Amino acid sequence: MAALATPVLTRTPQLRPLNILSDLPAVADLIETCFAATLDSDGQRYVQQMRKAGSDNVFLRWATTAVETVSMPLSGYVWEEEGQIIGNVSLIPYRGGGRRIYLIANVAVRPDYRRRGIGRTLTVAAIQHARQRRAEEIWLHVRDDNPGAIALYLGLGFRERARRTSWQAAPDRGACLDGLGMSVGPRLPRDWNEQQVWLQRAYPDSLTWYQSMPWISLRPGLLPSFYRMFLDFETRHWTVHADSRLLAALTWQAGAGNTDRLWLAAPPQGSERAVTALLLYARRQLAWRQKLLLDYPGGEYAAAIEAAGFRAQRTLLWMELDETSAPESRR
Repeated sequence: MAALATPVLTRTPQLRPLNILSDLPAVADLIETCFAATLDSDGQRYVQQMRKAGSDNVFLRWATTAVETVSMPLSGYVWEEEGQIIGNVSLIPYRGGGRRIYLIANVAVRPDYRRRGIGRTLTVAAIQHARQRRAEEIWLHVRDDNPGAIALYLGLGFRERARRTSWQAAPDRGACLDGLGMSVGPRLPRDWNEQQVWLQRAYPDSLTWYQSMPWISLRPGLLPSFYRMFLDFETRHWTVHADSRLLAALTWQAGAGNTDRLWLAAPPQGSERAVTALLLYARRQLAWRQKLLLDYPGGEYAAAIEAAGFRAQRTLLWMELDETSAPESRR
């Protein structure tokens, strides 16, 4: 549970629980400093929300009672020196398939304090915290261009389970499919079985605790149609076929904010031109929207997605703690 009392500042290094009542603004500043070069619009919004939450007394009173029950970064640990927070780690609880899962996030150490083992100490504290609360799985994610952090997590017993790239593009009324030799059309009812298999491969069950699949929004049929209509979930489905054989399928789902989700279904390889054609078609058909976001397994169809005008935002390694090979984290 997060500490509630204001800590006594000390001039000696101190690892202590996050104080939700007083630490959020300083943690927001730290995250912004540490990740300034890689913060996208969502990351900047997250930092702003953290600062706002730190001055919202109603939120803070609620947060002190909800630390271990809601999937928000309300608990964690900080490293303090000279009365300043120079390191942080957050813990976010989840439930997935009846299992208690903890995500370790926001591992940050101020640049001038790095290479002193502070990041490792914070991560170990987070692991022990999750174990004490009977976590059945402990996860984290890290950018693929951060080899130092990856080495740290491997040394603590984490193993890569998935690699995901976030792609983004702006709609474009002038997007052209000429030269691809592909014809895009609506999804047919008979396409669903194969589309579902490909979706389950691209968006595996092992990660649905973090990002659940909107299956009822994707399925064909009368009941899903009523569901989407009543809840105002706007979706569109497109496919590419060759000789009646499904090559790839794409679903657009309108987002609540200014970013819409795309769900790509394709075999592991062999449908490059179909993938490019579908994504270009979506950019043209959705010209009135603002942003299109696609999350897909890292390395798969990367050239085809880039050819459709999408830009890679980041690639994250999703890592799970392997308790059978994690002696370091037990110290």
